[in-house]
Amino acid sequence: MSADFLATLVRARAEYALPPQLRSLAERLAREVMALLFPHYGGDAPGCALDDVKMDLARVRQTLRRAVGPLDRQSAEADADLVEAFVRELPRMREALLDDAAALLEGDPAARTLDEVIAAYPGFHAIALHRVAHALHGLGVPLLPRLLSEIAHRETGIDIHPGARIGHSFSIDHGTGVVIGETAEIGDRVKLYQGVTLGAASVTKSLARMKRHPTIGDDVVIYANATILGGDTVIGAASVIGGNVWLTRSVPPGSVVTHRSEVAHREAYDGVEDWSI
Repeated sequence: MSADFLATLVRARAEYALPPQLRSLAERLAREVMALLFPHYGGDAPGCALDDVKMDLARVRQTLRRAVGPLDRQSAEADADLVEAFVRELPRMREALLDDAAALLEGDPAARTLDEVIAAYPGFHAIALHRVAHALHGLGVPLLPRLLSEIAHRETGIDIHPGARIGHSFSIDHGTGVVIGETAEIGDRVKLYQGVTLGAASVTKSLARMKRHPTIGDDVVIYANATILGGDTVIGAASVIGGNVWLTRSVPPGSVVTHRSEVAHREAYDGVEDWSI
């Protein structure tokens, strides 16, 4: 290995300006917030006394402050205010997540209990970490929300940008391969299946500050592998978008959009299969 390359690595380390162990702090924050809100994510025997809950909350405060301080480079008082603003969001966040879990339970015949959904469903886990990341994103915290969203992405296969705005009683069934872009807006009681993409029609960098991703109305169901693109695309309330549909234009409320399938007649001769339409 050349001396020049080694010198390059030395300079890169010297110029690194992010907090030490930022990725591990993001991992810790994700675990601590989830354990605080839901005992399903706690240790072997999470304490049930008020002092135990206060101790868990203190851990969240400490981890968040360690993570955001070097990121925003504000005063210690400003960092403390930001941490407290996030803590004030926790009751609303838990209430929203209970609505999400209830929607998953109601919409999946295979789900037996709310505890099963909270403890085992990847859709719930991804939504939960998104609501944490979205709260931090709304408070102007840089980078950390994105790291939280990537933890969910890695663990569930569901990729939700922290900036996406999602209403209550949201459910993702199965979920692997779901992608929801930064400026997507999703109404209440929306359900997505695996492989759904709510993306941008163009990835030009000049559009970074514009709405690039679709708006989904209330009570919409989007089936597996549907792709909906564009910031001007609006899916009207109570619509059903079928599997494998490709949409780049708006549809009115109550629409049913399907991908047409054709049936071919299958014949066999001399042991060789011949497909013809």
